[in-house]
Order: sequence, then structure tokens, then C-alpha cells
Amino acid sequence: MTETLDSVWNTALNTDVAAKQLELELSKQQKEQEKIVAKLEETKKKIGVLIKKKTEYLNGASLGAFQPSLNFEETTLRSIVKAIMWRIIAGSVTFYTAFSFSKSLKTALSIVGSDFLSKAVTMFIGKRLMNKSQAGRKDGGDAVGRSLAKALIWRLFAICNTLAAGMFFAKDIKIASKIAGSDAIFKTFLMFNYERVWAKVEWGKEYKPDFYI
Repeated sequence: MTETLDSVWNTALNTDVAAKQLELELSKQQKEQEKIVAKLEETKKKIGVLIKKKTEYLNGASLGAFQPSLNFEETTLRSIVKAIMWRIIAGSVTFYTAFSFSKSLKTALSIVGSDFLSKAVTMFIGKRLMNKSQAGRKDGGDAVGRSLAKALIWRLFAICNTLAAGMFFAKDIKIASKIAGSDAIFKTFLMFNYERVWAKVEWGKEYKPDFYI
């Protein structure tokens, strides 16, 4: 008798649990249905607007036009050219400062060579990463703040790079510090102006046209 009651109780309990699970699942699916219905209504409204616009256009009204966009991205070739041209300019400055402080042509050439190989690649990568952001871009070019930020960010990396190269080839931390320090002061100003010049160059910019209806 006791076993029968236990069996009945367990069956009722299991049925109750199953019913609650079904109820929860039903409630979940009903909420999903409500979302889908709401989305469908929104889509219907958009379709209605588009149909109206199409009818007006076929009747002679103006549909809209492509508006000139100020958002753009640099092509890969533009980034490569900018990186190489900067390395030529910056390398000349580094050669002068390295030779002036080390009094060694071999040391100066070694530092410049090391800088060119490492910084040309890292600068290209940096430009491609920066290219993904539209922050600080306006009127189809980089704003002053963006150019300054790029110059400062790059100089932080470049100082460490030049200092390491100077210590490795000159074997003197004082000489390496002088080279890196003079580079930091002069090249920050130089690179800022370099970026300002390139901001006005249209070659290598790919504008993103926006379509307005």
C-alpha cells in the first residue's frame, strides 16, 4: 500500500515538474513570437515607406542623391608611401644626430639602418590600425588634434626604439640618450607637420559615399 502511494506521489510530482517546464517554455516562445511580430510590423512600415517613395519617383519626384561623404579610408598604397617617405626624412635626421654625438660613421649608419627596417614596418602597421578609426577626421582630412595624437603616439614608440638601437651600436647609454632625446624633440614637431601636409593630399583616399532618401 505504501509503495503504491509513493508511486502515485512521484508520478504526480513528476507531472507537476513537467507541466512547469512546459509552461516556462511556452512563455519563452510567446515572448519570442511577440518580438517577431513587432519586428514584422516595423518591416511592414519600412516597406510601405519605400513603396511610397518608389511611386513618387515613378511619378516624377526626386528620389534622392548621393551626398558627398567626409568619411574616408586610406588605401594600403598610401600608407606604404607615407611610411617609406617618413623613414627617409626621419632617417636623415637620425643619421645627423647619431653621427654628431657618436662621431662614428659606422655607428650612425647602423642605427639608421636598424631604425629603417623596424620602424618602416611598425609605422605601416600603426597607420593601418589608425585608419580603422574616423576619430579626429573632418572636412575630408585629419584634424589638427588627430595629427598631434598620431605624432605623440608614434614618438613614444620611436624613442624607445632609437634608444635601444643607440645603446646596442654605440655601446654608450649617454650617447644613446642624447640621440633619442634630440630625435624626440625635433621629430615630434617634424612629424606633426608631415601629417598636416598629408592631410591635404587627396591621393590615396577612398571616400565612403552616403545615400540619403
